[in-house]
Amino acid sequence: MKETTELRTFIIVNNMQPQYAAITGSVVKGDIPLSGMSQLYMEMAPGSCVYRLLNAALKMSSAKPGFQVVEREYGEIELHSFSVEEVVQAGEAILQACGLQISDRRKPEVVSEQMISNVDPYQAQLINRDGRLGSVLLPGESLFILEVEPAAYISIAVNEAEKHAGIKIITFDPVGRFGRMYISGEESEVRSARQAALEAIAQIEGRER
Repeated sequence: MKETTELRTFIIVNNMQPQYAAITGSVVKGDIPLSGMSQLYMEMAPGSCVYRLLNAALKMSSAKPGFQVVEREYGEIELHSFSVEEVVQAGEAILQACGLQISDRRKPEVVSEQMISNVDPYQAQLINRDGRLGSVLLPGESLFILEVEPAAYISIAVNEAEKHAGIKIITFDPVGRFGRMYISGEESEVRSARQAALEAIAQIEGRER
């Protein structure tokens, strides 16, 4: 029986920002990405297809793999390079290997978003204890939380938020059913970052559910 591959996420993150790259580099199990690199992020089903598809990408480009993740339902691939052309070539090799096009990817959906002004010290401490990978959330800062589906799309939202505003990334998680990001700072900056993140998600075209 021929395996059918579902392309849930396909994004290229141009010019990885310093905080975003540093947090990503702290969790990858393969080659470490650096600020200024471009990144290919893909999420597929069934999860086990990532092995065959990453193999195809590595044979057709010099982009380096950060990870191949297989979870309960989906698989994810990350590759990166200082050459955006190499990242694009890696993506094309994967699409060709599974007989798909970029238009076959899922269109992202914002599941929830919330802005919290003047964060209480107790709440800041709870958030800092809860799996923080980036900066520390300080009392009195504004906090923006974004949740999207499919999960991997949160990566481009985080990077664009950092690119367009002076914010801190508290943490983000692109693996699972939903992707989540937590950013903080002065309210005006956080609102600018929110707008950039939402615009990045809205501009991604793809198939509906």
